[in-house]
Amino acid sequence: MNQRTLLAGLIALLPLAATAADATPEEPTSRQPYACTNGSRIDISFLADISGRPQAILHFADGNMTLPAVPAASGALYRNGDIKLHTQGTDALFEDGKGNVIRCRQGDLPPASPPAASTAAAGSFIELAGSVGYRARIALPPDAILTIRIRSAGRTLVEQRYELNGAQPPIPFAATVDRDLLGKKGSLTVNARIEQRGKLRYAGSKTFPSAGLPLDLELRPVAKR
Repeated sequence: MNQRTLLAGLIALLPLAATAADATPEEPTSRQPYACTNGSRIDISFLADISGRPQAILHFADGNMTLPAVPAASGALYRNGDIKLHTQGTDALFEDGKGNVIRCRQGDLPPASPPAASTAAAGSFIELAGSVGYRARIALPPDAILTIRIRSAGRTLVEQRYELNGAQPPIPFAATVDRDLLGKKGSLTVNARIEQRGKLRYAGSKTFPSAGLPLDLELRPVAKR
């Protein structure tokens, strides 16, 4: 389904969601209705994917859109491309990445005033990107697994696991986090490790003074015991 079609439906004053009774057997039926200040209505399901990661499913009249969860300073944040959803209590805030923000509230009545979550949600995301490599000339086996953990101010912002399937370094990675989760100095520590069949092959850690820098990290071989 075209994302522009969904965004047009959000911005326009159109009915957005089918009723739970119209759900197919493959769709979740535990939908929660939200009424929005622009006169629209949308149903949202909150559940987890096959790996256990929380996600929100937006139910539109012509299809669904899934937004995986991303780290949040407060409430819960979900994102799919430029479309973002911030929920806190019964309030929900949509951001389309183009300056359009829509406020909604669970139930039949839209919010009368901006929820407390609006200030934190709008424009609060930051993109992190970098690469992982090593100097050794030995190729990685096809079943190698890369794990990346990004931390700031004593907390883990992102933890990602990549099945490399024969990919060779430098291996790019990217993540989206809430800017409010960064420490006052904005520094980030990246830890990475490459394992193969449960054995650690390469590992490394580096602290970056600014979240705006490319997070490029060089790993070192782990001595065999």
